[in-house]
Amino acid sequence: MRHTRRKLRRIARLTAVGGMLCGGLMVNSAMAGESPGPGGGGGHVARPPESGAHLVARLGPSRTAGTWIGADGRPVVAVTDTEAAAEVERAGARAKVVRHSMRRLRAATETLSEAPRVPGTAWVMDYASNRVVVRADSTVSAADWSRMSDLAEGIGGFVHMQRTKGAFSIRLNGADPIFAGNGRCSAGFNVTDGRQNFVLTAGHCGPRGTTWFTDAQGSARIGTTTASAFPGSDFSLVAYENGDGSGARSVVGVGPGREAGIGAAADPVVGQEVFRSGSTTGVRSGRVTALNATVNYREGTVTGLIETTVCAERGDSGGPLFADGLALGLTSGGNGDCTTGGTTYFQPVTTAMAALGVRLTATDAVSPPFAAGATAPGPAGSGGFADVPGGIADLRTLTPGLLVVAVSLLLLLAACPIRSVRRRRSYRRRYARSWG
Repeated sequence: MRHTRRKLRRIARLTAVGGMLCGGLMVNSAMAGESPGPGGGGGHVARPPESGAHLVARLGPSRTAGTWIGADGRPVVAVTDTEAAAEVERAGARAKVVRHSMRRLRAATETLSEAPRVPGTAWVMDYASNRVVVRADSTVSAADWSRMSDLAEGIGGFVHMQRTKGAFSIRLNGADPIFAGNGRCSAGFNVTDGRQNFVLTAGHCGPRGTTWFTDAQGSARIGTTTASAFPGSDFSLVAYENGDGSGARSVVGVGPGREAGIGAAADPVVGQEVFRSGSTTGVRSGRVTALNATVNYREGTVTGLIETTVCAERGDSGGPLFADGLALGLTSGGNGDCTTGGTTYFQPVTTAMAALGVRLTATDAVSPPFAAGATAPGPAGSGGFADVPGGIADLRTLTPGLLVVAVSLLLLLAACPIRSVRRRRSYRRRYARSWG
């Protein structure tokens, strides 16, 4: 009987130790599987050493034709030869061998830019299809369409013409609404030059000298536009009244009384899920479909834009594009609406901040980032969505391992007192005679 108890205790101790080791491995695996959070500061966030962008930069524009995120989440790199494809595969990305290089795609867009300007047109380099797509909205006449088609045919068969519904327009009229005499826009991000704070928003919202208010009646003044770029680019700086901007934080509004923290600025990747917040339609989600887009608005041509499937409407202009706690862009314009859908273009925020010499204000550690995979709400004020902060998602993946460790520890602690009690009893029996 004594031998059996000893054997059971030994088994219990070994089981407890084994459980703690197993639980520890589960926790380490869960932590290794999580993506690292964004770095601090307002600059670019470093990508993994062998990301798609890194491979494109290393191989060069003559051997590559862009990169995007595949359906499986892995980066895909378009390459023009089998040697480059092998190098991409060795780096852990997927390679797609294509006919036309980035150098050739860029040359096609330059030819389009040098032609007489046609308002209502836009073009992008579609990496996945390895072609340049020229879009013409409903305002483009048959004569202009025919002329653009002839130009596309002259460049090469990889330039594809496409008609779109609606009209490309700036979204004049975020999060929070800001008002001026010429309309309503949305605030983008709070930035600073180290001396004073500003609101970064779209350039088409108002030229230098425009005065902004928090209400349509003009009773609460925000500040004045001190720098603006439009057309060409689409960004501007609104200096807070008296240069103060007290309490300006690096957050964006994502619903009634709700905010999402912004930790840094970065450039998006084709295929990435993104979110846009605006004072008209609230938070909306979609994916990045192209970079370096050119759009010919009636007011002027803007280049270097981010093309997305996110919808937007009038008044959403200047509002923030973001994902996973990263500032990505400012709402510029597009076609369609949030009922039928459409295409929306964004000014890259990294380009705007570099040109203006500003950075994001201090990160608000209290507000969690609005994570990819969160459910976007309807129009502002409708509520009915739940964001998923990264910390909650991490805890869910760690819970099984932590539970195994906790149970194993309790089992080990339970075995120790049993052993101690048995030793005391043995000691008393052994020396009972000497106690008299």
